[in-house]
Amino acid sequence: ELEGSCETKTQEWEERSKTRAEELVALADTIKILNDDDALDLFKQTLPGAASSSFMQVASGAVKMRVRALDVLSQARARAPRDQRASLDLLVLTLTGKKALNQGGFDKVIKMVDDMIAVLKKEQEDDDGKKEYCALQFDSSDDKKKALERTVEEHENAIATAKEAIATLTDEIAALEKGIKDLDKAVVEATEQRKAENVEYKELMASDAAAKDLLNFAKNRLNKFYNPKLFKAAPKRELTEGERIAVNMGGTPPPTDAPGGIAGTGISAFVQIAAHQQSQRDAPAPPPETWGAYAKKGQESTGVIAMVDLLIRDLEKEMTEAATEEKNAQASYERMTSESAEKRSADSKLLAEKGATKADTEADLQAHEEGKESAVKEHMATMKYIQSLHSECDWLVQYYDVRKEARAGEVDSLQKAKAVLSGADFSFLQQRAGGFLQRRSS
Repeated sequence: ELEGSCETKTQEWEERSKTRAEELVALADTIKILNDDDALDLFKQTLPGAASSSFMQVASGAVKMRVRALDVLSQARARAPRDQRASLDLLVLTLTGKKALNQGGFDKVIKMVDDMIAVLKKEQEDDDGKKEYCALQFDSSDDKKKALERTVEEHENAIATAKEAIATLTDEIAALEKGIKDLDKAVVEATEQRKAENVEYKELMASDAAAKDLLNFAKNRLNKFYNPKLFKAAPKRELTEGERIAVNMGGTPPPTDAPGGIAGTGISAFVQIAAHQQSQRDAPAPPPETWGAYAKKGQESTGVIAMVDLLIRDLEKEMTEAATEEKNAQASYERMTSESAEKRSADSKLLAEKGATKADTEADLQAHEEGKESAVKEHMATMKYIQSLHSECDWLVQYYDVRKEARAGEVDSLQKAKAVLSGADFSFLQQRAGGFLQRRSS
């Protein structure tokens, strides 16, 4: 409906402009007819010379000025953009009216021309300011966009670096935790092994000591028969205080308990083995019926005692080696546990440091992610603002020179029209027209 109404008004205005143009043509033709030589001769015969001459000259001058001014304005309207034709149309409409030829008629038109020139200059100033504003806003927005893009890129690089660092720290922390766990397990296993070795060592030393005592006992028994001087009698049992009192009072000493252990030696390390072997031993063969006189075999007894001594030395050597090995093993164990404790302490400290570093890196990652999100949002807002600037400024920037040139041409045309209209003088027309009317009435 609005488009139909506008189209109708446009057609009406074009029809009206066409009628005004035809009117101007008619006036121009009329002036041409009235200024013809034959017409002037006729007017000289029928009208007073001065009145007819002044009337025709003044009327012809005013109309010519209006025609020239309208021609200038029509040319300006043809060059002007569609949105700037309304003011020119109003000016043409005012100039083509009948009141334009009255006294002061051109003054109104000239004032309208001045107002239009001022408006055009103001519009040009607005366009200049708007163009400068658009240029500044485009520059600052583009700089801001590039800065935000760099910020986003920096955050992305920092995020990638932080994620890589977190992954590395996670692997290192897992390796440290596994190392500490394996170290604790190794220490427990080493402790259990050391305990088992110590028990085995103590059992070996106890067995070897018992065997040594047993061999010494056997050697002493051989010495009692073969070498009485080397025999060592068993120490007497020390009486208790009660027993000593009883003996001092004339009593008899208590009997000595029979020694237990292996073969009554008091050595009990091999009791079970010996008993087991004794149960498996066959009964002794019966003694021979007769035998000769018995004689001590010194050389054979010396060999037996030497063999016992050799066994004793072997046991002593084994015990010495076992003690050395035990000492070395214990020292190695203590050194291992000490080094393990130091390593565990160092690894635990490093684990805590890496855990703190990972926490800080995760905090930095979160900060960079939030910073990137904020920068992306600001970048989107900046791009939206730049888009709005394009919507606001692209048309002005694209047609700025055209509008400026058209506006300058319009101002120039208006100034020319004003110059044309400023040359009209109505005072002479009215004075001569008044005298002519007075003569006609007399």
